[in-house]
Amino acid sequence: MQEIYSSAQAQNSSFEVSKVLRNTYMLLGMTLAFSALTCGLSMAMGLGRGVSLIMSLGALALVWFVLPRTANSSAGIYVVFGFTGLLGASLGPIINHYMAVSGGSQIIFQALGTTALVFFGLSAYVLTTKKDFSFMGGFLMTGLIVAIVAMLALFVASFFGVHIPGAQLAISAVVALLMSGFILFDTSRIVNGGERNYIMATTALYLDIYNLFSSLLHIFGVMGDD
Repeated sequence: MQEIYSSAQAQNSSFEVSKVLRNTYMLLGMTLAFSALTCGLSMAMGLGRGVSLIMSLGALALVWFVLPRTANSSAGIYVVFGFTGLLGASLGPIINHYMAVSGGSQIIFQALGTTALVFFGLSAYVLTTKKDFSFMGGFLMTGLIVAIVAMLALFVASFFGVHIPGAQLAISAVVALLMSGFILFDTSRIVNGGERNYIMATTALYLDIYNLFSSLLHIFGVMGDD
C-alpha cells in the first residue's frame, strides 16, 4: 500500500513539474517576443537614455512590489507582460547606439546568438540530467550583490571623474558568468520541484536572459571597438 501511495505521489509530482515547465517556456517565449516588439517600437520612436532608465526603474517596481502580490492569480500574467515590455523598450536606445556604429549589427547578432546558445545549452543540460543546482544559490546571490556594489562604486567614481580602465568590461564578464549560473539554478528549481509557480519561474528565467544579453552586448561591443 505504501509503495502504491509513493508511486502515485511520484507520478503526481512528475506531472506538476511537466506542467510548470510547459507553462513557463510558453510564457517565456511570448514575453521575449513581446519584448522584441517593444524594443522595436522604442527604437523607431528614438527614445533617449533618460526614458530608458525610467522604464527600467518602472519594470523593477513591478517585479519587486506588484508581482509578489499577483503571482498566484491571472493578474500576474499581465504584470509579467508589463514588466518584460518595459525592459524590452528600455533596450531600444542601447540597440540604436550599436546600430549607429561600424559593425554594430554584427555585435548585436553575436550577443543574441551567444545568449541563445548559452540558454538552450544550459537548459538542455539540466532538463536531460535533472541535476540539482540548488547548492549554487548562496554563491550566485553573493556574487550578484558584489557585482551590483562594484557597478555602483564604478558609477560614483565616474561621477567624480575617476575612470578605471577595463573595470566595466570585467563586471560585464562576471555578470555574464553569474547569469549562466542562474540559468542552471532556476531551471533546476523547476525540474526538481523547487519552483511550482510558472509566473515566478518565467520572471526568473527572463531576467537571466535579459542580463546575459546585456552583458554580452557590452563585451562584444568593447571587443569590436577599434
